[in-house]
Amino acid sequence: MFSRRNAIRLGLTAGAVGAVGAAGGVFQSLTSGTQAVAAEPPAGPPAVTPFTVPLPRPRVLALYRRTRSADYYAVTMRRARVEILPGLRTEVLTYNGTFPGPTIRARSGRAAVVKQINALSAPTSVHLHGGNNPQDQDGGMMDLIQPGRSKTYVYANRQVGATLWTHDHAHHMESEHVYRGLSGLYLLGDEAEDALGLPSGPYEVPLILRDAHFDAAGQMVYTMDDALNRTTILVNGAPWPYMKVKARKYRFRMVNSCNLRIFVMALSDGSPIIHVGSDGGLLPAPAPSPVIVLSPGERADFVVDFSRYAPGTQVTLANMLGPGPTELVGQIMRFDVEEKVTDTSRVPDVLTTLPPLPTPTVERSFELRMDEPGTGHLAYINEKTFDHDRIDTEIAWGSTEVWTVKNTSTTVPHNFHTHLVQFRILERDGMPVYPAEAGLKDTVLLFPGQTAKLQLTFDTHRGVFPYHCHMIDHSAMGMMAQMRIS
Repeated sequence: MFSRRNAIRLGLTAGAVGAVGAAGGVFQSLTSGTQAVAAEPPAGPPAVTPFTVPLPRPRVLALYRRTRSADYYAVTMRRARVEILPGLRTEVLTYNGTFPGPTIRARSGRAAVVKQINALSAPTSVHLHGGNNPQDQDGGMMDLIQPGRSKTYVYANRQVGATLWTHDHAHHMESEHVYRGLSGLYLLGDEAEDALGLPSGPYEVPLILRDAHFDAAGQMVYTMDDALNRTTILVNGAPWPYMKVKARKYRFRMVNSCNLRIFVMALSDGSPIIHVGSDGGLLPAPAPSPVIVLSPGERADFVVDFSRYAPGTQVTLANMLGPGPTELVGQIMRFDVEEKVTDTSRVPDVLTTLPPLPTPTVERSFELRMDEPGTGHLAYINEKTFDHDRIDTEIAWGSTEVWTVKNTSTTVPHNFHTHLVQFRILERDGMPVYPAEAGLKDTVLLFPGQTAKLQLTFDTHRGVFPYHCHMIDHSAMGMMAQMRIS
């Protein structure tokens, strides 16, 4: 289990220690509490030997039309049976029949027009997480696509390049829909990023992380707020895969698409990875670190230089945070290093320049809390559960605000996600943030008792947008509210 001693040993800065140092105690408490009240879980699937399945790459979605200013795509949401565990077929919910959904590669300043057809039996709503879009294109909780109907989303992509993702957001259904497969990557590129010379082409690799609970027949078992039993770790839809890599630099575009699981990851030899981007795009400068801390909805854009390893070396991406048995949740995937090849890519000392922070004129406070394990099934922001007929926060268009967000739960971690706007994290518990959090963010992790201070500017679209915990089972339990920008 991850501890403050391990955090310091791995070379984390004070901010990172604050973010993950208490995690071991948090999850020991959560796990033991759950075990005390939970019924005996059903028999699991046949055991999967880690690192026997090759890492798949999500298919890139092909466009069907291209104009001078826009690319056009069509996606059908439908059920499919796919092989996740070797030799078994699992029924999942999909975008275009793949698990996870296909990747959209879009360009900054060029619109992506995506027709979403709902061939499922329940309403859906497609949210571009991290996207700067007007209310009617945001994929809000109540903006539903009914079964047999479709909606065309227009993403103007008037924002810098970033690792974004799409997922279902239909309220009271989003938790199970995302768990069963309705998510996919959306990689937004731009010319400034292209000019940096970061690893690209076959050396730029998506890593979509998630967990699942399977029964003996290989079917997904969904239970609300079930952090304990989702112990099969999947990367790009494959359990504990391996990836053959050349002895050179690779860029990885990682998203945590889990409903609840927080990852604290490190290479098994303790060597550093180089953070180059987070939720909203590139960092100002590379941020070497031995760990990646990623809560649901967050993204990490990082480079690993495998040229430091001799061919034949095997390096595991390990996870140091529960809940669940270490032999299952303590490992994610393995890299098998092959021969050295020519590498002209680079990681420059300067990646981007962030705009200066305006002077804020409004300060607000938000408290996140949910019923502790065994005491209830509701979750709150400022002691209120979500009501789609209620506006919780009125915001003047063009204003800059500072939001202080605190997790007041005793044993349960949360995170905090804003639609529409990327924010800057000013501090954590009064301390400066560590470098990997120094860029644009839309999701921030908060362990019990932690406080983060965020600065946001509302100068793009007017309308009503949600903010919520992106441990998505918690938002489905009520930890969501609405802001109106006018």
